[in-house]
Order: sequence, then structure tokens, then C-alpha cells
Amino acid sequence: MNVETKLTLSDTAISKLRDLIRINVDSYNGFAEAAESINNESIADLFREFARQRAEFASSLKRIVTLNDEEPRVEGSFSAAIHRLWIDVRSMLSGGDAHAILSEAERGEDQIKAAYEEALKETAGSAANDILTEQYAAIKEGHDRIRGLRDAYADTI
Repeated sequence: MNVETKLTLSDTAISKLRDLIRINVDSYNGFAEAAESINNESIADLFREFARQRAEFASSLKRIVTLNDEEPRVEGSFSAAIHRLWIDVRSMLSGGDAHAILSEAERGEDQIKAAYEEALKETAGSAANDILTEQYAAIKEGHDRIRGLRDAYADTI
């Protein structure tokens, strides 16, 4: 019986890590663009913090994939590019309105949170689950912060 280690991950685990690399790259790009679009410096700073975090998450996952003699995915997805375009259009129409941009950011957070939940389910028992669990906790916390901010700004409309 072979015991999976971070150096001998299953094909399923590698595939899920690649998916999470891509969605973290998407999230990085989305937060970086949203930080430039919003007219609220404290939220822009938060978005830049989340962008840095997602870049770190992608890098950590890339290292694990590379250690398994596999190529990580480094490009974002087409659907994320469309989502970022929607954020850009919405921010232009709303003049950088915090609530509108936070609403779109929260939708993006729903997607990354769901991707981690799926990966954790499909790789249960994997040697990579410790890092996925740690990253998921941070993703969930970020999602909840953005949702809370979105709701707070909804009250100001």
C-alpha cells in the first residue's frame, strides 16, 4: 500500500490543486483591479491585502504541484476575466461605489469558497489537505469580511 505524501500526490489531488491555483490567480487579479476601481481607500487596502494573500496561496500550491514533477496552471480563467470586466463596468456606472464593488467581490468570494469546498471533499485524506484546510479558513474569513462590509454599505444607500 502506497501512502500519499506531498511529493506523491494522486492525479485527483494534483488536478484540484491546479484548479485552485487558477482560481487564486483569478482572485488576485480581481482584487487588484477592484482596489483600483473603488473610491474608498480602506476597502482598497483590504482588497490589496486579499490580492497579496491569494498570490501567496497560489505560490504555495504551485510549489506542491512542482514538487510532484507536474506543471502548475498559472493563467486565470476566461470566466474570471468576464467577471472582472463586469466589476469594471459596474464601477464606471456607479462611480466607484463601494456597495456595488463589494457585491461583485462577494460573488467572487462565493466562487473561490465553493472551489475550496469541492477540492477538500474530493481530496479528503490527501497529504495536501492540511494546506487546503488552512487556506480555506482564510478564504472563508475573507468572504465573511467582504459580506459584512457589503451589508454595511447597503445600509448607507
